[in-house]
Amino acid sequence: MVSVGSKSLPSRRHKNTEEDSLMADREKSSRGRNKGMRRKDQKGNRGFDGDSNKRNQSGGASNVKPASKKQSEFEHQNQFVRKEIDPETSKYFSEIANLFDSNEVDLEERSVICGNALEETRGREYEIATDYIISHVLQTLLEGCELDQLCSFLRNSATVFPAIAMDRSGSHVAESALKSLATHLENPDAYSVIEEALNSLCKVIVDKPLDMLCNCYGSHVLRRLLCLCKGVSLDSPELHGAKSSKALAKRMNLKMSHFDENENENDLQIPHQGFPDVFKNLLSGLLNCSREDMKYLQVDQYCSLVLQTALRLMVKQDEELLEFIPLILCCNSTDTKVEGLHIETEVAKEILESMKDNSFSHLVEVILEVAPESLYNEMFNKVFKNSLFELSVDRCANFVIQSLISHARDQEQMGLICEELAPRFKDLLEQGKSGVVASLIAVSQRLQSHEHKCCEALAGAVCSTNESRISIVPRLLFLDYYFGCQDKSTWEWAPGAKMHVMGCLILQGIFKFSSDIIQPYITSLTSMKPEYTIETAKDSSGARVIEAFLASDAAIKQKRRLINKLRGHFGELALHTSGSFTVEKCFDACNLTLREAIATELLDVKVDLSKAKQGPFLLRKLDIDGYASRPEQWKSRQESKQSTYNEFCTMFGSSKSNFPRNTLVSDASEDASQETELKNTRKEIKHHPTSGFKRHQEEHARDKDEPFAGEKRAKQKKNKTSEATDKPVSKKRPFLSGEMTGKKRHSNKLRI
Repeated sequence: MVSVGSKSLPSRRHKNTEEDSLMADREKSSRGRNKGMRRKDQKGNRGFDGDSNKRNQSGGASNVKPASKKQSEFEHQNQFVRKEIDPETSKYFSEIANLFDSNEVDLEERSVICGNALEETRGREYEIATDYIISHVLQTLLEGCELDQLCSFLRNSATVFPAIAMDRSGSHVAESALKSLATHLENPDAYSVIEEALNSLCKVIVDKPLDMLCNCYGSHVLRRLLCLCKGVSLDSPELHGAKSSKALAKRMNLKMSHFDENENENDLQIPHQGFPDVFKNLLSGLLNCSREDMKYLQVDQYCSLVLQTALRLMVKQDEELLEFIPLILCCNSTDTKVEGLHIETEVAKEILESMKDNSFSHLVEVILEVAPESLYNEMFNKVFKNSLFELSVDRCANFVIQSLISHARDQEQMGLICEELAPRFKDLLEQGKSGVVASLIAVSQRLQSHEHKCCEALAGAVCSTNESRISIVPRLLFLDYYFGCQDKSTWEWAPGAKMHVMGCLILQGIFKFSSDIIQPYITSLTSMKPEYTIETAKDSSGARVIEAFLASDAAIKQKRRLINKLRGHFGELALHTSGSFTVEKCFDACNLTLREAIATELLDVKVDLSKAKQGPFLLRKLDIDGYASRPEQWKSRQESKQSTYNEFCTMFGSSKSNFPRNTLVSDASEDASQETELKNTRKEIKHHPTSGFKRHQEEHARDKDEPFAGEKRAKQKKNKTSEATDKPVSKKRPFLSGEMTGKKRHSNKLRI
């Protein structure tokens, strides 16, 4: 018996002949495990033998070719045969699981039990770690043991660690061990002990890396091991195959503020010093294979993910990237005296051909994202130049072209890209490759190069030379419906249809250009029928197009022309999460009369708006309570805000500022007609019952700590007289209504 404090726990050597009791304990131990430890059972043999050769490319196909003949022979000759666990051992770990589940063990006793149990695994780590039931218990032990016990387990199991990592159940054990190691990184005294354990694992892995690189379970463990060696969080989505929403926003040039750019730069900020020597030696060992093997590794789904993770971990480390990327691309060694990478013609052809493979295209995307300038330029000139359109229409390679365009370095490269692709915009849109067009529009705005040519090419793609360009915006809003129509001359607005996400992204990019370049687009948007404008504002993607237009440097009268078409629907729009942003943008671009009309409409839905997600913020931002109680003072405050903002722009504003000055100033005739209409606004507005509205899924998020100017002023003026409220405050905060600082939207994380 193993005595633990007041508890008594039999060792694995205690014999039990009651098989029924054993089976009951096994079933019980498989249920109710700690969160994150449950794994869905799969059919077929369990353990390494049953899963080692199944590398599903799309979730079902298992006939994926091995990385090489050499690897195939190795796997065939060296498969582990897992021995069955004896009943005494099963009983021992089952009782430990039951004891932990009872929550009757304190921390000190738990540590002792974990140490004793891990000692019982010595010499049989593979069999125990790959048992479907006992592996759950082993995970708990590794998460609750002391550092020296954890490192001892890893050193003892180092020779079989790759086999454990490549098993369906064992991979979870390996990950739990690595996660547990990461929790000790903050302790400086643990650094040398952890480094020794990692070195023992890496030496075994790099001895024969191909099998682990190309295994669906082993590759995942490898990626976690690379992160641990680098000191980066093991669960960062950017390092585990998920497309970051920030990366997509950066590709489309949709950052809302400088804060987003700083956040992007710090995505992979290293919280701990990591183990740089171990990381470099591990990566060198993984890539230390023959050229023939590397050709297969490039197109292997799981190996590609490992290499992508490694490259992202080395971002901005140009020296290391210039060393490893040539190995990945199978390029000849570069001359150390000459800067950059030199790609031979034959190698360039091989890269082009492989780029049409799904796994390799993902890998090249990341290479272009992290590549130093010299390496990017060499790839641009030797691999991609004169092949852009051919790759752009390919199912996989078009995403590589999007990455290439998004990371263009200068106007000269932009000119070469535009020369090849701008005349083929129509072909790209017809074939569903609108992402390439969107990337080119975005980089044209970023580099301020070839803006007019891109806008003209896009207009020509959706409108023939003999057609009026009044339909440009509607056709881009419904891009797939328009190009899916056989007779495009008869195409009409598609009421009720979902607007095209990429078409809306293209229009958002268009409205960032100077207004003198995009007049046909402005005219098209402002000339849409009122019902079409309202439908656009209600669509989550279309609403962002309207917001982009209102934030552009288009004429104030053109903006008000569009806003007037939304009158009578501001209350309905405000009840939607995305629509609340549109209402706010409209309010910012309005004159005083239109602002009062918006406030009147929101006042009618105040009760329901206060229950909506963004409603309370909108009510405070527009000061609807103030408008309801003292409308004249509300008008005075709005005028004072705008006056302060105009003074701020005069003193500090840029001549290139998109936000218009004197927003509240309008023609007398316009104000007169709007004043007359405003008197009957309440009678004209007919709202649907709002209590039954189905709320849209959250698409916008606001900073919870963002101060509300209206709320702050209310506290400052609480005890002042009504006369004092008409006086402008000397230190009033400027009305920065055109900013989006602190606000974020959810974006697609998938390839579009």
